[in-house]
Amino acid sequence: MTWWYWLLLGLILAGAEMMTPGGFYLLFFGIAALTVGALAGSGVIAADWLQWLLFSVIAVVSLLLFRGPLLRMSQGHKPHPVDTMVGETAVLLDDLPPGQTGKAELRGTTWSARNAGAGRLAKGQSAKVDRVDGLTLWLKPE
Repeated sequence: MTWWYWLLLGLILAGAEMMTPGGFYLLFFGIAALTVGALAGSGVIAADWLQWLLFSVIAVVSLLLFRGPLLRMSQGHKPHPVDTMVGETAVLLDDLPPGQTGKAELRGTTWSARNAGAGRLAKGQSAKVDRVDGLTLWLKPE
């Protein structure tokens, strides 16, 4: 295939990737086509079968190696909903002496709660979530 066909195909595939909601599939086929076009244009590979073979290998290998990391980078870090509870206010359903476990309500749900402060927390009192450990809220007085 003529070298500029490969370059044109690469640009079309890369452009199509920008127009579609990201799965990052077409991008790697576009990169492979651009690479083969550059190699064919410089005279490194001339046989059509070798161009197609190289295109296939580059596309599949780059897809397998780079798609996962690229997806993770593009999505960024999204905090888990439980991680956003730190700093919120929970209402105690039990008396909590220091270091002891009881129950507290937060966001309409009953949670296991542990007193992370030095003083006693009374039933009905509001307390701040200091940290979340599994399904247990560590609470400190407001």
